[in-house]
Amino acid sequence: MIIDRNNLPEDIRNLPESSFEIVGTEDIRDEAFRTEPVGFFKDAVSRLTKNKLSVISFWIIMLIIASSIIVPNCTGYTYSEQNVAFKNLPPKVPGLEKLGILDGTRVMTNRRKDSLNDPTQFPPGSVIEIVKEYSHSGVEMVDVKVDFYRMVGVPEGRYHWMGTDYLGRDLCTRLFLGARISLIIAFFSVVTNICIGIIYGACSGYYGGRVDMMLTHFAEILDGLPYIVVTILFMLLLGSGMVSIVLALTVTGWIGTSRLVRAQFYRFKGREYVLAARTLGVKDRALIFRHILPNAIGPIITRAMISIPGAIFSESFLAYIGLGIKPPNPSIGILLSDGQKVLLQYPYQTVFPAVLISLLMVSFNLFANGLRDALDPTQRGEV
Repeated sequence: MIIDRNNLPEDIRNLPESSFEIVGTEDIRDEAFRTEPVGFFKDAVSRLTKNKLSVISFWIIMLIIASSIIVPNCTGYTYSEQNVAFKNLPPKVPGLEKLGILDGTRVMTNRRKDSLNDPTQFPPGSVIEIVKEYSHSGVEMVDVKVDFYRMVGVPEGRYHWMGTDYLGRDLCTRLFLGARISLIIAFFSVVTNICIGIIYGACSGYYGGRVDMMLTHFAEILDGLPYIVVTILFMLLLGSGMVSIVLALTVTGWIGTSRLVRAQFYRFKGREYVLAARTLGVKDRALIFRHILPNAIGPIITRAMISIPGAIFSESFLAYIGLGIKPPNPSIGILLSDGQKVLLQYPYQTVFPAVLISLLMVSFNLFANGLRDALDPTQRGEV
């Protein structure tokens, strides 16, 4: 506030300037923040790490991905290496065999008791114990537990951690290589679907009106195409392979993402900051990808994570019904298809692929649920 000296009383007006002191010029600052500012994505990561199930699911996914890269190169077998003499071997893991778990043994039923002395059928050291003795039509029969690796002459020190299939191929190598192929197919199909869905949904939601109506009706027509028929057409045109499967998964796979992006654009394109940018002459391309699209990043990431297990399941289903990649290349669906044929005789050939695909599906879904909650702006700041 400025005070006119002439308006002051005479006794004060006549005082020398040395009698006055300038005050109030000290450096006054706002109190410093006690903590660092937290951005949206940093807060999302913080909340995601507090979700125990999501963290566990994330590390399971990372373990499976790492195993699919490392294991096929470390087993000592190739995915197509065959040895019919060693077909349908049970699982045998070094270290666990001493504990009686995955030790390469099998119970053989309905065997003549006198055949146990025949070295051509039961080599020395192959019979571990007689599980059951009984008589059938006057013939003494037994159920016997044998070391199947010694019985068929597998060299000492050779292991098959998940057994072998009907051609003597190592299931551990084929399973994790199949997981690698399934993950690659799922990754490329989801990335393609997300890119197409973002561009398509952004144009539809931003321009609206007649453009939106035409694009929406076209997407509805595609969504009505029979999925299996489209897949078979691609197989006939391009043959069985990864390219055909990826294309089949992307024909209609992008429609869900486009609808999500379209809804987000209708929500944000009328906001004040968008109108202000348009008034200042910002081009449509910058408005779409710089001002509106970032608001949809959270839902898009969540959508991508949810789509991955769906793509894995679709690829496995196609392989299961014989529309997958060409043999001898493995995939989870092919292993399940082969294993279900001998489910009662050799259940491990179905159990291992079933457990792996179940872990992938459950882990991706739990991680996607946690990611969705973490990227939800309405929950920001909550523990």
